[in-house]
Amino acid sequence: MIIEYDGTPYRGWQVQKNARTVQGVLLEAAGDVFGASVDIQGAGRTDAGVHALAQIAHLEVHRRIPSRVILEELNDRLPSSINVRHVEEAPSSFHARHDAQARSYLYVISSCRTAFGKRYVWWIREPLDMGKMQAACNCFTGFHNFASFADRRRDTEASTMVQVEEVSLDTWDSVTMIRMKASHFLWRMARRIIGVIVEVGRGRLPLAAVPDMLDEFSDLPARLTAPASGLFLEGIYYGAHIALPPIRSVFPFSFHASCRRLSRA
Repeated sequence: MIIEYDGTPYRGWQVQKNARTVQGVLLEAAGDVFGASVDIQGAGRTDAGVHALAQIAHLEVHRRIPSRVILEELNDRLPSSINVRHVEEAPSSFHARHDAQARSYLYVISSCRTAFGKRYVWWIREPLDMGKMQAACNCFTGFHNFASFADRRRDTEASTMVQVEEVSLDTWDSVTMIRMKASHFLWRMARRIIGVIVEVGRGRLPLAAVPDMLDEFSDLPARLTAPASGLFLEGIYYGAHIALPPIRSVFPFSFHASCRRLSRA
């Protein structure tokens, strides 16, 4: 299944006791469709408030129903904040998380205050130096120890050595988007990378300090964690390359027109 969701009303993807989660809502809807408990496992565990453009999950059931019917029946039972985009039969050995070879995330920053997009961006009123931010992005590519960027209370068993294939920045008008692609992401790693990049762009953190955070442990990234609102799980890679759309085309909002109207007023 390919699933998109607005993570604002949820305590993340993974089922938790006494908390509303995306996985929990999906399990409830699927149980109603199939008339029995089912198993749904996602490729990535998004944190509370984090969104997904294309979360991949596998659904294990013991009753054969056409894929199109499963999609329609699930969406009929799901809230508007969760949408199943695609369903297809997979080999019985397929595992959404274990078979994934890489993940990509997007982070959206807006320099324009907006009522409608607030839950999907990090609004930053201070000017940002895009040249410094791009230089900071370049520091993260490669194979590094991201212990400084992990929440070790949650990632007690995961290796902190991560292969980061891409950290790229694109900006137009009032919107800046940062794409990150890596073998895996530690808990809160993506948001802490963004927080450090933004602090460099603000001029409050020297660029030379960024590589030091990868060489030896620092608690600074934890204190600079970016808000969950701007983060989107963009895609999961399984072997063959997945062509992603241009970075600016995946985000449905544009703020520049309203900003110009306000500035003229």
